[in-house]
Amino acid sequence: MSETLTPEPIYQTDALIAADIDAYLDVHQHKTMLRFITCGSVDDGKSTLIGRLLYDSKMIFEDQLAALEADSKRVGTQGQEIDFALLVDGLAAEREQGITIDVAYRFFATEKRKFIVADTPGHEQYTRNMVTGASTADLAIILIDARKGVLTQTRRHSFLAHQIGIRNIVLAVNKMDLVDYDQAVFDGILKDYTEFACSIGISSFVAMPISGFKGDNITGLSANTPWYSGPSLMQHLETVEVDATVDARKPFRMAVQWVNRPNLDFRGFSGLIASGSIRPGDAVRILPSGKTSTVKQIVTLGADLDHAIAGQSVTLTLADEVDCSRGDVIASADSPPQVADQFEATIVWMDEAEMLPGRPYWMKIGAQTVTATVQQPKYQVNVNTMEQLAARTLDLNAIGVANLSTDRPIPFEAYADNRDLGGFILIDKMTNATVAAGMLHFSLRRADNIHWQAVDITREAHAAQKGQSPKLLWFTGLSGSGKSTIANIVEKKLHALGRHTFLLDGDNVRHGLNKDLGFTDADRVENIRRVGEVAKLMTDAGLIVITAFISPFRSEREMVRQMLPVGEFVEVHIDTSLAEAEKRDVKGLYAKARAGQLKNFTGIDSPYEVPEKPEIRIDTSKLDAEAAADLIVERVIGIWSPDL
Repeated sequence: MSETLTPEPIYQTDALIAADIDAYLDVHQHKTMLRFITCGSVDDGKSTLIGRLLYDSKMIFEDQLAALEADSKRVGTQGQEIDFALLVDGLAAEREQGITIDVAYRFFATEKRKFIVADTPGHEQYTRNMVTGASTADLAIILIDARKGVLTQTRRHSFLAHQIGIRNIVLAVNKMDLVDYDQAVFDGILKDYTEFACSIGISSFVAMPISGFKGDNITGLSANTPWYSGPSLMQHLETVEVDATVDARKPFRMAVQWVNRPNLDFRGFSGLIASGSIRPGDAVRILPSGKTSTVKQIVTLGADLDHAIAGQSVTLTLADEVDCSRGDVIASADSPPQVADQFEATIVWMDEAEMLPGRPYWMKIGAQTVTATVQQPKYQVNVNTMEQLAARTLDLNAIGVANLSTDRPIPFEAYADNRDLGGFILIDKMTNATVAAGMLHFSLRRADNIHWQAVDITREAHAAQKGQSPKLLWFTGLSGSGKSTIANIVEKKLHALGRHTFLLDGDNVRHGLNKDLGFTDADRVENIRRVGEVAKLMTDAGLIVITAFISPFRSEREMVRQMLPVGEFVEVHIDTSLAEAEKRDVKGLYAKARAGQLKNFTGIDSPYEVPEKPEIRIDTSKLDAEAAADLIVERVIGIWSPDL
């Protein structure tokens, strides 16, 4: 009698399948993540390389592959072979121009690691996009066309990658198939790049000959380069140490992104751990206040943790009720970061309009936003020669070093040590456009040596002695609008009423305080900054200060407004048309500007930004100077001198 085989119940098979899936998902979930960028000059093969990596790692679906093959035939790339760049160059403009103009992010994975790759632009015009892609990368692949060697953009991107703090650099000499895999070509490029890398402080990198199109040395070593014994590109990417591993060995740092208060019984501080590790019971310090406490719980959505490390998002509860809000930093109590308000930084300018030293910008660093003012650059970097060039400002894609100050002390670390607490962006306050990216180097010694000196006679006491409320009447308008004339009459009338005043006129201060300044946009910004600081000191003394300046930029007028307590800054727009102002031309300035003898003249070849919501607007087509002054004085007396 033959043996009867009984099949396993179907539920056991399903259970085994489910177990296999769970095991696979668990392994995949715990893989490390490597973020890297490809960069270099135009047409060095960055997009092709990424397309090859996606193709070889089996991360392309059948419908995508079919579309890729059809697109490759349509654009006619090298016969009927696949054009891997089309996987990444998704923008129509990129396909038409044959260049990458945006940052394209792609995800793929192998059995050993997960990857996020940013394909960054090669053209100089889009350097700012490259900086964006590099800001979160652990590794940079610098591609060089074997036929062209080291180019300007090779140097620029290498310099930026190094400045941004990317520790792992791969020099990929691409298109070796087009030079017959000649070792002499590779060695020559390696020699040139090594000399340059040493000059900018890159102490080590991995160099390899590849062909993104043919696949040489991408996922395995190629027989076409028997003289190369290093790893393939994929082998290196799978084994290189990621930044998160390095960051986990550093002191604990976490910027507070949100104060979690769902009810009266719970108060936690949520954020991403930037470096180090934390356990319940660890002593921590809150910055910038300096208050200390200990960690009570490490809370996550799933469950409380007994240990958390860099790269994890957690909520910390503390044993003590301490003042801690968004933007503050929770750090190891025995090794906290520094707190300062003046720094040296490398700045990459990313706006079409040039940087204006002295103009206040929003500065986003970590989870906090502060006001920052950048000084005239110490120098601009020539990426070809590494020369430090004198510069009064920075224009699009320029890289320079400058001092900057913030309106309040902030916790920070040098960017080389901590990207989260050392990297920042600058935002134009008027347009909300991101205008620059920067990396802090160190705090200035003056920030530690200069302190506010307490005084006994306050600004309120000065004002009370004079029997008035201090104000700043800020007259703004085109040259020839009548600002100085009306301001002078206003002061005479206020003086006759017993008010304590002082008039700061635009021309007069340029004979002394601002005699070193010209009329460029940058000099105009500095002119107004200085006048604003002087006017603030005068209002501290209890005076009603009257200023008459063109002050063409809204940003600088807003800067002065922010220097004073709410309600003390009064913007007076002397509204006169350009045609009328030019018709008057008492000083002959418009005639000179029209003749090209006077550059950067407001209204002719330099803009005037009309106040949007001035406290007082004077239409000089309807009021003469005397009537305008009467109206302003009436407003001053009616609003700010209730005793009269």
